[in-house]
Amino acid sequence: MSGRLIAVGDIHGHAKALAGLVELLGISAEDTLVTLGDYVDRGPDTKGVLDLLIALKGRCQLIPLMGNHEEMMLGAREGRSDFAFWVKFGGDAAMDSYGLGRTTSLVPREHWEFLQSLPSCYEADGHFFAHANYAANQPWNQQSSQALLWLDLTDLPGRHYSGKVAVVGHTPQKGGRILDLGYLKCIDTGCGHGGLLTALDVHSGQVWQVTESGQEV
Repeated sequence: MSGRLIAVGDIHGHAKALAGLVELLGISAEDTLVTLGDYVDRGPDTKGVLDLLIALKGRCQLIPLMGNHEEMMLGAREGRSDFAFWVKFGGDAAMDSYGLGRTTSLVPREHWEFLQSLPSCYEADGHFFAHANYAANQPWNQQSSQALLWLDLTDLPGRHYSGKVAVVGHTPQKGGRILDLGYLKCIDTGCGHGGLLTALDVHSGQVWQVTESGQEV
C-alpha cells in the first residue's frame, strides 16, 4: 500500500474540527483515510461534516465507516419511534444544521446515499477498523452490527484471533488520550463532548489532534 493509512475518530457534527484536522494532515491522493463513524448529531454542523466527507472522496482513498449515530439517522426515516430515539441522542442538532424544523425531508439525496453506502468495518494488512467493538473469536466478516456499532469498551474484548490490531472509536477517552492496549486502540477522544478530534497513522503511530473549533493541540 502506498501512502499513509490514517484513522479518524468520532466527529459528531463538528465540521470545523474535521476541516482543521484535514488541513493539518496534508492529505494526498496516495493516503487512505478511514473515518470511524459518528459524523452526525450533537455538534452544530452535521450537514457540513457530510459535505466535507463527500468532498474528501476526490482527494484521497476515503473509507468512511458506519457508526451508531448514522444508523439512528437512517432509522429516523422509518417511523416515529426511530425518529424519537434519534432525537433523544442528538438528532435534533443534526436537523437544525439543515434548517429542517424537526423533519428529515430536506436532507439532500446525496447525503442519504452517502449514509446508506457506509460499511460497518474495514480490514487492512495488520489492522481492522470498526466504529465500536468486536467479538474476539469471530471472523471479521461475521461480526454482529450490535458489536461493531453499539457495544462500548466497558465490555472490553480480548485480542482478535487473527492477530490484527483493532482500531475503534465510540467510547470517549478522557483527557484527549488514546486508549492503547497494543492489540486494540480507541481514538475517540471526546469530540462532541467538549473534547478533541484525533487522527492516528496506524503504521508510524503519529497522532494529530484538534479542538472542536479546529485548532491544533
